[in-house]
Amino acid sequence: MSARESFFAEAAKRILITDGAFGTEIQNWKLAEEDYAGTLGLSHEQKGNNDILALTKPEVPEAIHRAYFEAGADIAETNTFSANRISQADYGAEHLVREINVASAQLARRLADEYQAKDGRPRFVAGAIGPTNKTLSLSPDVNDPGYREIDWDTLVDVYKEQAAALVEGGADFILIETVFDTLNAKAGIMAVKQLEADLGREVPIMLSMTLTDLSGRNLSGHTVEAFWHAVRHAKPVTVGLNCSFGATQLRPHVKALSEIADTLIMIYPNAGLPNELGAYDEMPDTTAGFVKEWAIAGQVNVLGGCCGSTPAHIAAMAKVVAGVEPRKVPVLEPVTRLAGLEPFIMAA
Repeated sequence: MSARESFFAEAAKRILITDGAFGTEIQNWKLAEEDYAGTLGLSHEQKGNNDILALTKPEVPEAIHRAYFEAGADIAETNTFSANRISQADYGAEHLVREINVASAQLARRLADEYQAKDGRPRFVAGAIGPTNKTLSLSPDVNDPGYREIDWDTLVDVYKEQAAALVEGGADFILIETVFDTLNAKAGIMAVKQLEADLGREVPIMLSMTLTDLSGRNLSGHTVEAFWHAVRHAKPVTVGLNCSFGATQLRPHVKALSEIADTLIMIYPNAGLPNELGAYDEMPDTTAGFVKEWAIAGQVNVLGGCCGSTPAHIAAMAKVVAGVEPRKVPVLEPVTRLAGLEPFIMAA
């Protein structure tokens, strides 16, 4: 059975649980520069380069993965949000991209297999790919709206390099997440499709959009409906929303996406909004109560947490949705669905 088939089989039985935040959990370790840098001898300061811990202090991401599996997670997302050539160039570590991603995926795979062996419940590994700090749709120069820091072919190549390493390390899926620019996401999709051609097999995709304003648009201006129409051709295993705001502000957008997406819905919001010190105060039971509403309404298939969420948040979510019927994937009428910044449907 393929990873896609196995995942859909599990999702038909129950609401699945993905893990929570990595960055804020790593901060709790209060690591010093030498912890990040290790013995790699890199020329740049490494403090804050969370992804490189797979090479220099792997016991940290291992402990975090374990905590989430113990909390009830079915999916481990690799600690590779910024493990791409563009982002790692800020740390002078771009030559380590393959090594970081392979090591991170191998770590998550080992622990997923370990926990599956304990109770027979399938565990999955999602190879996490962040949006990079470049955008294809927008100019960083207000005086030159046509300027771009990067071009399509370069970004496709960047994504493909990371995706190939994650698959090599044992990832079941490639999770293109925190999509603030829909064109960046489409470059990621192209990269995975090229990788599939090279490998001669499917590499399933997960897609997760992030909203930047309460009207329900990402930075490139797309609504959730337009985003889905723009990426549906990729046949993702899941589509959904992450980061953005707290769960309360996401409610109408979760409902909108759940009604139009003919695949599984995965939502992993922040634990509320940060306070004036940048910390997240929303308690696990509060977050769990919000996402339970989506579950009872039949709007979600996978739930988890983003910024500020902890193993306690994930455990609370797993508890409140246990036994709740998962969302049924709708069968859509075959009509032409197009997207600019808004969705456009040509009725039959």
